[in-house]
Amino acid sequence: MVQQGVSIKEVADFLRHRSLNTTVIYTKVNLPMLLEVTLPWPKVGAIA
Repeated sequence: MVQQGVSIKEVADFLRHRSLNTTVIYTKVNLPMLLEVTLPWPKVGAIA
């Protein structure tokens, strides 16, 4: 749902959670999606 643009609050309401903290327990990092936006780690001595 979140990947489709639904907010965490809306997900919590849909699941009838009383607390956002309960909903956050179910959130996970989408590693393939994260890899698409990360930059390569700089090599030692490469920073000017």
